[in-house]
Amino acid sequence: MDTQQNIINWISEELSLSTGSVAATVSMLGQGDTVPFISRYRKERTGNLTETEVRGVADKLQYYIELETRKETIIKSIDEQKKLTPELKKQIELCREKTKLEDIYLPYKPKRTTKATIAKQKGLEPLAQMILAQDIMVGKNVNKDEIVSKFLNKEKEVLTVKDALTGAIDIIAEQISDNALYRGLIRNFILNTGVLKSKIKKGLEDQKTKFEMYYDYSEPIKNIVSHRILAIRRGAKEGILTWKIDVEQEQAVELIASKIVKTNMCLFYPELWTAMKTAFERHLYPSLQVELFIAKMEEADTEAIKVFATNAKNLLLASPAGHKVIMGVDPGFRTGCKVAIIDRNGNYKEYKPIFPHEPFCRVEEAEETVVNFIKKYNVELIAIGNGTASKESVQFINAVLKKNQLKAKSIVVSEAGASVYSASPLAVSEFPDLDVTVRGAISIARRLQDPLAELVKIDPKSIGVGQYQHDVNQTQLKKNLDETVESCVNYVGVNLNSASTELLSYVAGIGKLAAKNIVQYRAKNGSFTNKKQLLEVSKFGEKTFTQCAGFLRIAGGDNPLDNSAIHPESYPIVEKMASDLSMTPDNLIGNASAISKINLKDYVTDTIGMPTLNDIVAELKKPGVDPRKTFESTAFSTDINTIEDLKENMVLDGTVTNVTNFGAFVDIGVHQDGLVHISKLSDKFVKNPLDVVSVGETIKVKVLKVDTALSRISLEKI
Repeated sequence: MDTQQNIINWISEELSLSTGSVAATVSMLGQGDTVPFISRYRKERTGNLTETEVRGVADKLQYYIELETRKETIIKSIDEQKKLTPELKKQIELCREKTKLEDIYLPYKPKRTTKATIAKQKGLEPLAQMILAQDIMVGKNVNKDEIVSKFLNKEKEVLTVKDALTGAIDIIAEQISDNALYRGLIRNFILNTGVLKSKIKKGLEDQKTKFEMYYDYSEPIKNIVSHRILAIRRGAKEGILTWKIDVEQEQAVELIASKIVKTNMCLFYPELWTAMKTAFERHLYPSLQVELFIAKMEEADTEAIKVFATNAKNLLLASPAGHKVIMGVDPGFRTGCKVAIIDRNGNYKEYKPIFPHEPFCRVEEAEETVVNFIKKYNVELIAIGNGTASKESVQFINAVLKKNQLKAKSIVVSEAGASVYSASPLAVSEFPDLDVTVRGAISIARRLQDPLAELVKIDPKSIGVGQYQHDVNQTQLKKNLDETVESCVNYVGVNLNSASTELLSYVAGIGKLAAKNIVQYRAKNGSFTNKKQLLEVSKFGEKTFTQCAGFLRIAGGDNPLDNSAIHPESYPIVEKMASDLSMTPDNLIGNASAISKINLKDYVTDTIGMPTLNDIVAELKKPGVDPRKTFESTAFSTDINTIEDLKENMVLDGTVTNVTNFGAFVDIGVHQDGLVHISKLSDKFVKNPLDVVSVGETIKVKVLKVDTALSRISLEKI
């Protein structure tokens, strides 16, 4: 069986997917097809795999490709040492785990000088093998010193029996520690019985930090949850905590002995026991303790990244306010509130600072500016950032609206990442003549109008969700977040004639260069009137077109199907459906009565099956409909403005701003998010907070406890 088939079988087994589905997916990935395209437009080939399943295949495929590359390196290394046997080669080729592969390679891996290598140079390896063989039994006529004295060598500085035995023990200890079987045994032993303990560093015992619960903490390593090991890692990184994994060392040595010792009556049993003990204490325990901690951290990283990605997805797919004229307000005290207007298409129109708060209190002037802006541009919504002076700005704006009987509505918007965007090269290129603060106000307005289109311009790490995002594996974090953004963008679809370069770059198959070329073509030639015009874009080939065309939208173009998620390759099917009903595709779109008469089985072909036909019909019923939820906003209590206003048992509306493994953070309008601990999310057991709440969701909470000194608010979901 060839390597690729092995990989397909392994992926199929691990993900519980059919080998046919995996093989087809692997083939398409190898041809450069993207995950969104495969999962949306190649359902017949994959057996209707979901995007998550297709991405799972892609991830496993990458793992096994890396594994195979490593195998080639290892086989070559061992072969060059003239130690590669057919059995060893087969063992390497069939290995499915990176950790086990390195265990197999360890005895052959070039080493720096060790006590064992020095002992071998002194000619003590035969003595070590004699001890391991356990053939010489204790007896009246057997003298240990006489046997060992044969290995004494003045020139090689083996002067005494003790010197010889010490060297032999070193050789045996290293041999045991390099053995894949024994490493696996001890690895599992530590994992199953080890207790992770953390302590405060000496000299810091009286210091108050956020790591206090870990000053004298212990928990079985196999049970520890991700956020706790991440906290311990951060505490160690900041020089506050130390950690170790405690195990019963005698039991560990006995476990090794159970596989090595034939009898305790052999002459060298004491030396053999010392070698096993040395193997554990000097080699196995120190290295495997670190290895397992790192493995647990990697698991925690994976879990934290998964939580981060889920939060980011919910934030990116937040309900858009849509094509409305919006006033963006970046609130502040000393520097004033920055007010910017965007039109229905997100284009910047005008800006002005106002100073309604202390220390200036230019309330009348600020009111005049707001009223004039609202009347001049027919402002429908006012997006107010949730940072400093947010609550005061909401109160001011609402008072102005009420006093002047204006219909515009104010909405608090998360401004996480707005400052990052406003100072970025992208923002500078968009608004070269505007100040950083103005760009921030524009971004706040735009993220209310269309969160996805605006948030793709910001590094996902800066959008204010997740846990320990700066501690986890940054390469993996970026990969997962980029995949999340890509998934969201392609799920929603993109307007080809208004999308920014950044938004277009996340469309399946396009990338940054092609996105830039699309925008340049648009600027030179005007709006696209049909999708086929994409082939006129510089360096835009058929392959790229096939990948991206279904995810792009053209409203009011030459072909009404171009404003749908139906792929151009399926247009002939729609045309045939319409023709069979004696109408045009234009008349068929949105015509529920006509669509109900279509017998999908009549249109099944060798390549197009029911999954694709069902998708086509669903899109014909509601073409170009935004799949995101209908826009809603949360109104905070006007009586609660600061943490000091909170009282126990108060019931308030709040917006979930972040979800972690230990609970959810909720904005209740007091500048400090409250925490609903996982135990307070429901009256039933909750394993994962994401099963109960999501970022952006509006929930009702009860105040349980308020600690104004530490700015901590404990809440309960009701």
